Amino acid sequence: MKSDRSSSQLSLQRPELLAPAGNWDCAKAAVENGADAIYFGLDRFNARMRAQNFTEADLPQLMAFLHLRGVKGYVTLNTLIFPKELAAAQQYLRTIIAAGVDAVIVQDVGICRLIRHISPDFPIHASTQMTITSAAGVEFAKSLGCQLVVLARECSLKEINKIQQQIAQQDTSLPLEVFVHGALCVAYSGQCLTSEALGGRSANRGECAQACRMPYELITDGETVNLAERKYLLSPQDLAGLEVLPYLVKSGVTCLKIEGRLKAPEYVANVTRVYREALDCVMVQLAKGKGMPTTKLPHLPISPSTSQERYNLEMAFSRGLYTGWFGGINNQELVHARFGKKRGVYLGEVTRIHNEQVTLKLEAPVKPGDGIVFDCGHPEAKEEGGRVYAVVQKGKEVVLTFGRHDLNLRRVHLGDKVWKTNDPELDKQLRQSFAGENPQFQRPIYIEVYGEVGQPLIAIARDELGNIVQVESAISLVEAHTKPLTKDRLQEQLGRLGNTPFCLGTLSNHLNGTVMLPVSELNRMRREIVTQLEELRSQPKRWQLSLNASLADLLPSLTPPLFHSPPLPLSPSLIVLVRNLQQLQAALQTGIQTLYCEFEDPRAYTKAVQMVREGQTIANQTIWVAPPRITKPGENWILQQVRASEADGYLVRNYDQLQFFATDRCIGDFSLNVANSLTADYFQHHFGLERLTASYDLNITQLEDLLTSCSPQWFEVTIHQHMPMFHMEHCVFCAFLSTGTDYTNCGRPCEKHEVKLKDRVGSEHVLKADIGCRNTVFNGTAQTGAEYVQRLIDLGLGHFRIEFVNETPDQVAKTIHCYHQLLQGEITGSQLWRELKLQNQLGVTRGPMGVSALQS
Repeated sequence: MKSDRSSSQLSLQRPELLAPAGNWDCAKAAVENGADAIYFGLDRFNARMRAQNFTEADLPQLMAFLHLRGVKGYVTLNTLIFPKELAAAQQYLRTIIAAGVDAVIVQDVGICRLIRHISPDFPIHASTQMTITSAAGVEFAKSLGCQLVVLARECSLKEINKIQQQIAQQDTSLPLEVFVHGALCVAYSGQCLTSEALGGRSANRGECAQACRMPYELITDGETVNLAERKYLLSPQDLAGLEVLPYLVKSGVTCLKIEGRLKAPEYVANVTRVYREALDCVMVQLAKGKGMPTTKLPHLPISPSTSQERYNLEMAFSRGLYTGWFGGINNQELVHARFGKKRGVYLGEVTRIHNEQVTLKLEAPVKPGDGIVFDCGHPEAKEEGGRVYAVVQKGKEVVLTFGRHDLNLRRVHLGDKVWKTNDPELDKQLRQSFAGENPQFQRPIYIEVYGEVGQPLIAIARDELGNIVQVESAISLVEAHTKPLTKDRLQEQLGRLGNTPFCLGTLSNHLNGTVMLPVSELNRMRREIVTQLEELRSQPKRWQLSLNASLADLLPSLTPPLFHSPPLPLSPSLIVLVRNLQQLQAALQTGIQTLYCEFEDPRAYTKAVQMVREGQTIANQTIWVAPPRITKPGENWILQQVRASEADGYLVRNYDQLQFFATDRCIGDFSLNVANSLTADYFQHHFGLERLTASYDLNITQLEDLLTSCSPQWFEVTIHQHMPMFHMEHCVFCAFLSTGTDYTNCGRPCEKHEVKLKDRVGSEHVLKADIGCRNTVFNGTAQTGAEYVQRLIDLGLGHFRIEFVNETPDQVAKTIHCYHQLLQGEITGSQLWRELKLQNQLGVTRGPMGVSALQS
């Protein structure tokens, strides 16, 4: 498969096409189908631990293979790193850098610091797990030494363009990468605690259990809403950005990323090829001045065409294809809710069942050997399916025959939807695309030829990566009496590049006069060009790697006095976070000194501050208010509303808020993902935060490691809460309690109803919306780490937080009283747990702080 790229495109910014690789076959599939780069995990510290993954020992061979083929390789080190893992991570990074890897994709702030300390030039890519949604996030990544930012998938094209404008104006510009195809997480990456909450398996550690793909019931004001066959309320359709490629190119994004490190090599080959060919076509059109998109972006669902590209993408893997958030918010289309697993190509509905045969009105091609499944609207149950044995066309309908006993036709019904889930012929074609040892996807080289009679022929060849070689003929040119070296003859001989990684892009003929050279010599020169270019390309990248720099240089000093840490309270301090004014009133009456408010409407913060100051009964009582978890371009008005409350301080959640509230008293919340001392030290010293909330991914042992690796005065720990599981742009209120698409036309059902999501085991989880219309699903059962409190006090921790969601004022008062008793030593953690568990409406379990400790 030859590349169809002309030199006229080289002046345009062609985004890099980045493909996933979970193993060697996937890497070959990506390379042979046109990927410019691949990303892959090793056996530790990557966000797809279920993938087959590569090992450190594979790196030299893998990188040599990739570089020979003109492809870059990026390692994913995109998880949080715990304190005891930092030393291993340092050695891991040295191996990666020494192997000539092209970049590492990172989530953890401390790991960014460590990389930049041991290597001043090794490229760092800020992972989508860093939840970067704004210019402030890009600036934050740049301050850590990152060279590229992978934006959150929730960013629309309009927002991407706005971020590009802002970072250009602020001179903090970094290349931006976006996901263009594949599975969409419903929650913001880096902010999903669902797997952690439900089973101690953290998505921030590569162990996502995919709870978003499960069925849920919608409970509104205590009643189950009849949504018919729509049960998969949190399962988005798969992202397909094929139709917005011109807009993405115009936006100036540097890299287009395909999701799928858990997918098969056929998927990688299929999707990579579709996007390679489509992107090349877009670049040709734009280079000719055609196809330039307008500045106004229309709503962009994928059209219901049956083009080969769409067919291939649906057969690769599809839960339905959609442009995701590129076209903005459309809650009616993002999640169709009818299934949460792979379907494929829609064939039609069953119209007749007779004599082991099924008739349907066909909407897409089907042939013997294809695999199909019958969808009766209950995908959670076992579904009938099998291979087609014979196909007979009857007018506008088709009769499908199956092998004897392959199907239980009693479980197939009239009206069932039929999906093609497998096309063996397509799979065979795809496997052939990366089979064998000879390169099948060739990348262009550009040759210039110089010479005259009596002088050697000089050929200068360069590739797209900037490698350049010069080869001279061993004999001189002579005057041609017949068959002179014309451009066509030179192209014919020097372009014979079969079985090499190259194809001839353009050839420039600068020969003087009519000259000739034996064909055998031209062939030798061609082979020499290939050999020298291959040798240059196979050289490992040589990054600077300081032998003297080490992790120990960055670890915070444990010798007092520590950096501006406030003194520990005389006795352990209880902090209470409330989510409405009634809870706040109840907390005030218990004499709590430090109060946090996280309300759905920040305008209510003014009233909350007024209540605290007017009802103040204890000295130095403070009220802190929380902005929403996510801030996007154009949303500073929300932060201004928060500041207008004139609270004592702010609970900051993201990079915009670190910047906006830089001159105010601030405490860093759990969403900053502080899991080790290098990260904690960075936030303390660069932003002057009074305290940091330890990451919710830490179990008790890891939390103890964090508190002993830096000052415990820097931290507070949440010991009672309804874990915020999903935090998402998807608005369940809008999608299923209205016919609107977004906040402009939904009628605001979030302000009128109390909503819960009921999972498969009967647990009901609380759904809340914030001022930005983002939803959070809170675990319906509160979790406590009370049994570990005394251990944490003994380590010097002085600040303990408890959080409420939908508790009544009476429950708030009772819970606060129990934790007061715990911190005063009047009851044990086990006694508190039993006491709260007796309050049936509240319901409390031992949380993942303990669950994870048992599993670690």
